[in-house]
Amino acid sequence: MLRFFSIEHGVISEMEPSTDTPIEIAIKNAHWIDTINPTEEERVALANTLNITLPGADDVEEIEASSRCFIDSEGLHVHALFMSPNDGRFNTVTVACLLQKNCLLTIRDDELADFRLLRLRARKGQVACDNPKQLLVTLFDQKVEKLSAYVLEEEDSDLEEAVSRISRLEDANGKVRLCLMDTQRNISFLMRHVGVQSEERETLREVTRDIETLMSHCAFLFDKVNFLMDSTQGFINIEQNQIIKTFSIASVVFLPPTVVASVYGMNFNNMPELNWAWGYPFAIAIMLLSGFAPYLFFKHKGWL
Repeated sequence: MLRFFSIEHGVISEMEPSTDTPIEIAIKNAHWIDTINPTEEERVALANTLNITLPGADDVEEIEASSRCFIDSEGLHVHALFMSPNDGRFNTVTVACLLQKNCLLTIRDDELADFRLLRLRARKGQVACDNPKQLLVTLFDQKVEKLSAYVLEEEDSDLEEAVSRISRLEDANGKVRLCLMDTQRNISFLMRHVGVQSEERETLREVTRDIETLMSHCAFLFDKVNFLMDSTQGFINIEQNQIIKTFSIASVVFLPPTVVASVYGMNFNNMPELNWAWGYPFAIAIMLLSGFAPYLFFKHKGWL
């Protein structure tokens, strides 16, 4: 799927080409082309019209810095990681950005909240930029704001409800930190190629400072989540020990009455208690006393 946007008088607006308009014309007139799982026909049209070679899935997922941020005859390439929340968990999606003189091309495999928010802000006139270069800077600026929201959200969450919840938080925090590190690398690359005194460079400096702050906060949250995980496991061990302690005391309390009952269940002829009129109440009393004696002893020692 291809979506086309134009920049007019500092405002981004979405273009809706008619069905009769060739796709090549729409590509030439767009300042921002956002693609999601483009078809083979769309990939061919993009490659021929923009005179580029679209990266494959393996090229986008390369982890070497030289493969994720570079400049060639086609333009400025930046492959960036974005967060994608899904059913309470977070995934990372790689977006390939290609910046040319009059066009920004973004290629991704999944819908992302950052891009929906950017399109919404663009439709409302909340995103002001004069060229595709400023649009790319705005995209990274918004990405850091979104990551900041994820970090603060995890800090305010109820971290004590379950070990599984803490595990999800640790996973989310790790992926946020990974995206921040990737963004830091991308921002450093952009700062070397947007001009020395440009307004975009100052924006990138501010974004870099925000990233450093968020990185420190992520490190704090990482330690906090690990502490909560250790504490939760400690509480679980204490609860298990309490259960084992209860069973142990119960077995000790009922052991003497069991011995007494076993003795008087032998039914030997020589046992004088068999002929007593109060023999049965006597045996019951001994069993009760032998059971209460360990209980009172444990209570006196403070073990209960």
